[in-house]
Amino acid sequence: MKAAVHSRYGPPAVVRVAEVDQPSVGDKDLLVRVHATTVNRTDCAYRAARPFFVRALTGLARPRRAVLGTEYAGVVEAVGGGVTSFSVGDRVFGYNEGAFGTHAEYLAVPHDGPVATMPAGMTFEEAAPGTEGAHYAMAFIRVARVRAGQEVLVYGATGAIGSAAVQFLKHHGATVTAVCGTAQLELVKGLGADRVVDHTAQDFTRDERRYDAVFDAVGMSTFGRCRRLLRRASSGR
Repeated sequence: MKAAVHSRYGPPAVVRVAEVDQPSVGDKDLLVRVHATTVNRTDCAYRAARPFFVRALTGLARPRRAVLGTEYAGVVEAVGGGVTSFSVGDRVFGYNEGAFGTHAEYLAVPHDGPVATMPAGMTFEEAAPGTEGAHYAMAFIRVARVRAGQEVLVYGATGAIGSAAVQFLKHHGATVTAVCGTAQLELVKGLGADRVVDHTAQDFTRDERRYDAVFDAVGMSTFGRCRRLLRRASSGR
């Protein structure tokens, strides 16, 4: 099968298309023919090994994983003998960080991993980009232990992580203030934000409101700048 591979760290030019072995399917695995995937910032960080500490996960001198890719959508081509939750022909999408491998024609994934049947009416191209940002946004919400009725500020509400965070927070019953640029104000309101702050018109860190959690979804602020926004009982971002 064809795959995008890299054998050394560096810029996008280190990636090339090559023939590699098709993955084998274990008893609890699905073999998915990939119809759509993405190149996201996780892939870019692992490809370039930046920041440097990424090498602790990917290999000190050279990458352990030749084929990157975390997000995918495709069709189940085969299932292991112990799989009952999926069938050949199912349209599925999922997230495969750690194992990677979605930048290829075929991918083998555990049936009980982060994989699900695609919603009806959704294209592969629409489904594939929907997992990485949601994965990190949900991790934040769980770590922060956000509860219904709390107030949360999301800085960077239009990126993959921030837009997912706004929607998840509303689903959990939180009151959400979202920070974005002028051009995205209506978009963020449509995601469910209760209040939207235009960061080009005002410094959100000078907001007079206080929050139970502040989520910097783009890593462009600091705890020191945002600390004054937190309620006294809160101790983190």
